Amino acid sequence: MYKLCAGWVVLIGFGLANAMAAEPPAITGTPTIDTARVLLWPNDQGDAKPNLNDATSNLLFDFHGEINECDFVLSSEGNYHPALHDLWPIFLAQFKDHPLKNAFYSTSSPVFTEQTQNGVLQFGNLYAKCRPQLAAAGMEGIKKLQEAKLTDGEPVPFYEDRGEVILVKKGNPKHIQTVWDLGRADVHYVSPNPEKESGAFKNYLSIIYGIAAKDPHPPSGMTAEKLIDAIFNSPKIQDKWLAGTLIHHRDVPWSIAYGKADAGVIIYHLGRFTQQTFPEQFDIVPLGGSVDNPQPLPGTATTVRYVVKVKGEWNPRQTEATQAFINALLSEEFTAILQKRGLKRPADFNKAK
Repeated sequence: MYKLCAGWVVLIGFGLANAMAAEPPAITGTPTIDTARVLLWPNDQGDAKPNLNDATSNLLFDFHGEINECDFVLSSEGNYHPALHDLWPIFLAQFKDHPLKNAFYSTSSPVFTEQTQNGVLQFGNLYAKCRPQLAAAGMEGIKKLQEAKLTDGEPVPFYEDRGEVILVKKGNPKHIQTVWDLGRADVHYVSPNPEKESGAFKNYLSIIYGIAAKDPHPPSGMTAEKLIDAIFNSPKIQDKWLAGTLIHHRDVPWSIAYGKADAGVIIYHLGRFTQQTFPEQFDIVPLGGSVDNPQPLPGTATTVRYVVKVKGEWNPRQTEATQAFINALLSEEFTAILQKRGLKRPADFNKAK
């Protein structure tokens, strides 16, 4: 088993994209933020940074308090949260004779740099004042961590996704079949928030553009550049481009189910999980292959996630828990969980271990 010395760990990722013809054109449009209408009550201790208050999923007005002195904290990028859900009880079972105290994980957009520096993560009136030992993010997030001089060691790959799909309403009433349909005037498209989830936004933008640029038979008169303009740079079409508030794996499904959106590009395993969880609300349109056997189209980027140590001083209990989670993450049990959840180990996983 691959061993890391005592310290923090970050799960990070970056796109391993197939070669594309060029970069997508500049985005000049501004999205309509599509979010649930709620009364935003003031917080007991004000707004901490980071906070994960998101009206489509994360509001705690009537749970007041703090969590302190944690044995284990994971700050995770949220897009593989079903796999983490399956791994968590396996991890905790290792401590059944001496249970961990105040062990938790969060699944959101990458917030671990601020969470580490400020020592707090806010959900409504719940303030978790524990610095994370583990975190998850794409390469954009890990660069921020490196710039803050919090990393220690080289990243180790542990999973790879299987491309993207289009999430649509049940029955696909707009008859969306390809990325080209996302540019139609009658299709309202929802994306991750381009500022608060810039990594996810850029990834899905590149997917749409890359697939269109590689299509040998585009619709008459259309190009990849024209498609991007039609989706993101069409101010004359009201609410053509929508965006979530903060956490796209919650916001995008909400917008399609209850908001203004008709469709959104989303990572395959998240789209499949969403459709399986709410079969009466959603369908998914494959972007290559089938729902059960995805074969990403040319121009698609797949993403590898990594584990890397981050600098920090931890007591023996925290160090033990950190190493135990690393071992669980690299275990054969987690390999099986990844396969179940529509993910896979990267090609160089065994070499990296």
